Amino acid sequence: MVSKNQIKLITSLQYKKYRQEHQLFLAEGVKVIQELLESNFVLEHLFETEVIFNKVPSSKKTLIKEQDMKRISALNTPSSCLGIFKIPLTQPIVENGLMVALDDVRDPGNLGTIIRLCDWFGVVQLLCSSETVDVYNPKVVQATMGSLSRVNVSYIDLNDFISKTSLPVFGTFMDGANLYQEALTKEGILVLGNEANGISIQLEKMIINRIAIPRFGSIQKTESLNVATAAAIFLSEFRRDF
Repeated sequence: MVSKNQIKLITSLQYKKYRQEHQLFLAEGVKVIQELLESNFVLEHLFETEVIFNKVPSSKKTLIKEQDMKRISALNTPSSCLGIFKIPLTQPIVENGLMVALDDVRDPGNLGTIIRLCDWFGVVQLLCSSETVDVYNPKVVQATMGSLSRVNVSYIDLNDFISKTSLPVFGTFMDGANLYQEALTKEGILVLGNEANGISIQLEKMIINRIAIPRFGSIQKTESLNVATAAAIFLSEFRRDF
């Protein structure tokens, strides 16, 4: 059974203000929770509609009914399990190899997918502007499918960081040079911008290497690619001769 206080806490964690206040976040689904349990993330409590995670101590989990799971879940179709995890301490930025930077990416699904892509392509450091959606938003956590445990996500003053870095910086623009004809580096920062407005003007002024994914359609009326889709193409090309 879920108590009223537990319901109040869980539903409050759908909002950034309360996640920061309690230093807790939600994770739903067997795959996501399993990945987090096998990482350095610390479990606060687990709710299950059936026994799934046998290794979790009984003091850390509660068996509940499906109707109770519907009350606490942030998903349209609730999973069989929901975990409350502690938000870890901020880790130092790993400034080497290939890094990805997000300038004001707002969609939780996009951020979660980009974290998965970073994990897939071996990018261990993701930099986010302060305006980028919170990585512990339940929809972001869900979309990462557990990759959150293997990518270091840092929220910083992106303009300040880019202005001081010694690494080559590659910005993604509609009018950039053809990605497939450019000499890409193994080390550097790939900057992706806001879904509607792209990279901010202030940040754009600091970027020398402007790259773009060329359009091949005969009509070429498509305005742009989804930022997560674009990230996959850019990262694939950066890793081609890795």
